[in-house]
Amino acid sequence: MTPHVHRRDLLRGAAALAPLVIAGRAFAAPQAGSRLLVIFLRGAYDATNVIAPTGSDFYRQARPTIALGKPDPADPKAPLPLDAHWSLHPALKDSILPLWQQRQIAFVPFAGTDDMSRSHFETQDTIELGQPVGGHRDYGSGFMARLAGILGRGDKPIAFTDQLPLCFRGGAAPVPNLALANVGKPIDTRQAKLIERMYAQQPALSRSVAQGFEVRDTVYRTLDEEMKAASRGAVSAKGFALSASRIGTLMRAQFNLAFVDVGGWDTHVNQGGATGYLADRIGELGRGLAAFAEAIGAEAWRNTNVVVVSEFGRTFRENGDRGTDHGHGSIYWVLGGGVAGGRLAGDQVALSPATLNQGRDLPVLTDYRALIGGLVARQFGLGADRLAGLFPGAKPRDLQLI
Repeated sequence: MTPHVHRRDLLRGAAALAPLVIAGRAFAAPQAGSRLLVIFLRGAYDATNVIAPTGSDFYRQARPTIALGKPDPADPKAPLPLDAHWSLHPALKDSILPLWQQRQIAFVPFAGTDDMSRSHFETQDTIELGQPVGGHRDYGSGFMARLAGILGRGDKPIAFTDQLPLCFRGGAAPVPNLALANVGKPIDTRQAKLIERMYAQQPALSRSVAQGFEVRDTVYRTLDEEMKAASRGAVSAKGFALSASRIGTLMRAQFNLAFVDVGGWDTHVNQGGATGYLADRIGELGRGLAAFAEAIGAEAWRNTNVVVVSEFGRTFRENGDRGTDHGHGSIYWVLGGGVAGGRLAGDQVALSPATLNQGRDLPVLTDYRALIGGLVARQFGLGADRLAGLFPGAKPRDLQLI
């Protein structure tokens, strides 16, 4: 017996499809070439307990209960040395450390924006807009939408989010968005026909709804086929790892410019050190990135760059609740099969009370606009004339990451 379909459920299903079908180009295969995925860690992750300055005595003094210890091969909870000054969180041993050893990931410490508000919402907007701080903000022009416009008709962008993010707003052609965690089985034929009849008198919307069913079915078939073909010993499909694996599957053949955000990084209380809340979150992120690299495949991975950003860092000193508060400078990640990794890139400064920003957090020595501008200039072969509109007022900086 076919279950009764409520009109409100049909409307909800049609509304969920709308963002995908506006662009009308969601599943045309991109031209052979580079792919870029930007991952936004919303909530300001505590970078200095993930890529930790374990060579600094000041680090342990500033974090008496949450600092990672010194590297020790005999201790499975000890951080993993990257160089004489920095170490990787032990939760990333099986996921990110192999990429470091293969020189497929670089970390950029002292990175961020010149936004000093320490407000999650304002600084997230600052990053997604990519416009000068202090001037007029055009909320209809996100930096990834501008990049899509610069790349031209050959680009195939998508946001793997519930709603279209600010960074993809504006531009000549709207960008589709889809939260992969919510992708289920396709809407059955009876439901589809009922929804289509509801909008039959509105030709433009009717076409969008019909295209939406096709896109959703294509996503489902692509992911279903991939899951059936999964090999033994694959990375556990849990949390972000599942979504990241799906993103890799779809970017391998369909999209070349993508964005996804991951929340839960605001660690004011009991964030933990080698174990605990932050360790669990960062472990999940690492497994997700490893799953993405596996799913996209070796050939596409060679031409793919992933940039991991967050709105700001956190205070260098721990607070009274064994957590960290809103800070300034952060540490960004750049990874991919063609990345010149195995190093910490960009300017650095020895950490001390005197070198902290306002005596409390990491200074910003590499502006994120300069970092991403320099990266995409090399990745997509963009000259200064084409880059001028990407990050107005910010000069791209080539950190030789690719």
